[in-house]
Amino acid sequence: MSNRLKVTFLGTGTSQGVPVIGSEHPVCLSKNPKDNRLRVSVLLSWDHYNYVIDCGPDFRQQMLTNKVNKLDGILFTHEHSDHTAGIDDIRPYFFRQGDIPIYAHKRVISSLKKRFDYIFADENRYPGAPAVSINEIKNNSSFKIGDTAVVPVEAYHNRLPVFGFRIKDFTYLTDVKTIEASEMKKIKNSKILVVNALREEAHHSHFNLEEALAFSEEVGAEKTYFTHISHLLGFHDVVEKKLPKNVHLAYDNLVIDV
Repeated sequence: MSNRLKVTFLGTGTSQGVPVIGSEHPVCLSKNPKDNRLRVSVLLSWDHYNYVIDCGPDFRQQMLTNKVNKLDGILFTHEHSDHTAGIDDIRPYFFRQGDIPIYAHKRVISSLKKRFDYIFADENRYPGAPAVSINEIKNNSSFKIGDTAVVPVEAYHNRLPVFGFRIKDFTYLTDVKTIEASEMKKIKNSKILVVNALREEAHHSHFNLEEALAFSEEVGAEKTYFTHISHLLGFHDVVEKKLPKNVHLAYDNLVIDV
């Protein structure tokens, strides 16, 4: 077995996905599969472990496409629907494995309990409902998944605190607009950085392309991959050609080794 971390981009799109329903935008009409983007998520695999960061409304499709037959846990960045709405689809894993571990901020756990109360019920549980084991991420403190340490990285999605995660030499950040210098220290010298780049025009709660490029340069990773991409950024192949050599647009089902 290998201790090498494999990262699969399950989805690289923004909250509406690409194509957007009913849109006549040229990118939404593109025949290039790299321009089709499910809601944002990644699969982390090493040895016999499989963890996902976020499980949005496309989770079932993503698990089937990538033939993920075992799930060891879910790390949540924040509570927005495009990052959490697929939690009911953990049922097949629950039926085979038992309670599925989740890792999240207390605020995110509270949100999930309100929206998916049947999953978290202690009494009179519906027999077909899945269940989870809750692991609260406290005080931005490191924790373990499997045999590997995870360093939470706090950033801000407008005014909402969100978690990114550093695992080994890999750092994943999405829905980021600002980040404190103290948190930046945690991600320095990452070999691989993944960060959101929504579009060229400025946005109130996401990095645009210019901000994402500046952030990538500040972190200084060997390679950077942009994710949480909207159709407004442009055609994948066109944008990719304009980026620095060590910066790439991620696309759905891309696999990288760290």
